[in-house]
Amino acid sequence: MTHRRGKRFRAAYEKVDRDHNYAPAEAIALVKETASTNFDETVEVHLRLGVNVRHAEEQLRGTLALPNGLGKEVTVAVFAEGDAAKAATDAGADHVGAQDLADRVTEGWTDFDLAIATPDLMGPVVSKLGRILGPQGKMPNPKVGTVTNDVAKAVNEAKAGKVEYRTDRQAVVHLTIGKASFDERALLENYAAVVDEIVRARPAAAKGRYLLSITLATTMGPGIRVDATRTREAEILAGAPSGNGAGPEGAGPEAEHAEEPEPPEPPAADSD
Repeated sequence: MTHRRGKRFRAAYEKVDRDHNYAPAEAIALVKETASTNFDETVEVHLRLGVNVRHAEEQLRGTLALPNGLGKEVTVAVFAEGDAAKAATDAGADHVGAQDLADRVTEGWTDFDLAIATPDLMGPVVSKLGRILGPQGKMPNPKVGTVTNDVAKAVNEAKAGKVEYRTDRQAVVHLTIGKASFDERALLENYAAVVDEIVRARPAAAKGRYLLSITLATTMGPGIRVDATRTREAEILAGAPSGNGAGPEGAGPEAEHAEEPEPPEPPAADSD
């Protein structure tokens, strides 16, 4: 930690034991406690893996659906024509087009979170956008289901909280699991889904210890180390408060501190 950090960050940092690997439920509770800004911070998970990403067979890339979504509206752009374009629009895509949409991207417009394309437009239209969309992680890819003829399904999945993951050059997977306003159980369920997917996707070529470390953090908060040996859902949810598993609708300070309704008083006995 450097002297440039503000008072708010230092106060949050002092609450975290840097030498301790917290149980997942404890880590999530601490994440919410250290989210002290005046906006709804994003909660991130960073998983460092024991893989050699210089070997293609040890690189990870895929998608998963978070059970409680991301807590934000996902903006989807679809490169499609004809019936596929209509299906994308009907499914709720925010931007639909073909060469006209590609021209906007070429001019510098990338105001969307995810791009989907039909296979027939990949070669003549979308492939030319690789130098723009590639570095931003928005390039459609058949391996993660964003190059497909079933654009309606892809749009629905994206809107419901389907996220893409991949290892970076340091063999770390970075993912968003929700907002600080989510209730603790909702965040834990999303966290459990991420860990389960990463464990399931372990490359056959990976040797030795696989999950080296897991860190949780909010957008403006300190990193919190999580016990990486707890990978089963039952282990992750152990100690979690009971909740409705809801995302933003059932979360937030008001929801967390809402009082239980008192049971009605029994009717008074009839007097003689």
